[in-house]
Amino acid sequence: MRYFSQIKEGVDVKPMLEEIGALDDAWSLATGRQDKIAVQREALAIPLRGLRKSAIRGRPRRDVMPSRWTSASVAFPLARQFIRETAQMLDGVPGRAKIVNLPPGKRVYPHIDRGEYYRIHARFHLVLHSPEGSAMRAGDETCRLQPGELWWFDNKAEHEAWNDGQENRIHLIFDVLPNLYQKVLVNA
Repeated sequence: MRYFSQIKEGVDVKPMLEEIGALDDAWSLATGRQDKIAVQREALAIPLRGLRKSAIRGRPRRDVMPSRWTSASVAFPLARQFIRETAQMLDGVPGRAKIVNLPPGKRVYPHIDRGEYYRIHARFHLVLHSPEGSAMRAGDETCRLQPGELWWFDNKAEHEAWNDGQENRIHLIFDVLPNLYQKVLVNA
């Protein structure tokens, strides 16, 4: 496969799901994704890492590199730990991250993640909940990701996702900046 690569399987996701379930109204804490990004309008999200707003300085959000943990992320220490450990395993540093819920019958519409940020970051999905598997397409490939699997996929190709199941589809989605690029950015 050119656009997808499985990184891990058998990840124990139950504790992360318990963290999400322990927070009342977790999905209504931040609605920016569905309010501001048309292709994401049907997805609910809990932002864990976001762009550092002080670094925008008139640039498009897609070109801002520095990321930081959100204040809401403290309620999700296991997700934070998984992101940090995965970034370290991949010889990189964490970029932006979120927990995303795609309800039954909903979709993320076809799009390409453009801009300098996305050009140098790698995108990962850890499937937390999706009893029927999570359908995704990137480029001309379709893949069905299973709970407990960590996948890289090429978000620089046109991609989309849909929930054709009967239950919420919940993913931990995060980016990793390879240390090679981190060193270049620091020295720039």
